[in-house]
Amino acid sequence: MEDRQERVDDQTEETQEDRKAPRGQSFSKESSKKKRKNVVDDLKKNLDEQTQLAQTNYEKFLRAYAELENYKKRIEKDRVENLKYANEELLRDLLPFIDNLHRAIDHASSEGNDSPEALAEGVRMTLAELIRILEKYGVESIESVGKPFDPSFHEAMLQVETEDHEPLTIVEEFQKGYRIKDRLLRPSRVSVAKRPDVEE
Repeated sequence: MEDRQERVDDQTEETQEDRKAPRGQSFSKESSKKKRKNVVDDLKKNLDEQTQLAQTNYEKFLRAYAELENYKKRIEKDRVENLKYANEELLRDLLPFIDNLHRAIDHASSEGNDSPEALAEGVRMTLAELIRILEKYGVESIESVGKPFDPSFHEAMLQVETEDHEPLTIVEEFQKGYRIKDRLLRPSRVSVAKRPDVEE
């Protein structure tokens, strides 16, 4: 009943408007209402699409963020593991060297073997094996004797007066120095030549 009354009221308003408006104007009002309704419908549809797109992008962002956090945790765990076991390969390669030392000691202390030359030969072989292992990992000994003194690689323990060597030339090495690639591990401890004092 109320619906019918509203329809009647609407028709009454329209007819009154039609009476007031010049011919053809009621049709344009109707079409402008339709246009407005279409624009509103389009806007609502567009808003729904954009809301859906925003929701989809937000879900993608959450997934990507979670994956990034998991990746960070995995990288950190790998880094800690690598630091913890960084020397594993080097230590594994050093085990045969320890075995050779044990063999040399057992051989030297066995009955009937009192030859110091055999022990010295065993130690030389073991030392050569250790040097080979260190070279495999980029460790090199620093050549010193007869070379010019270089404070980057040598540590002067004393000066020796001599005419047999040029001044600031290394005469003797007390402790061998080592470097790993371009980085110094330990300087060589050396004695350095200087000119003898000339007495008047």
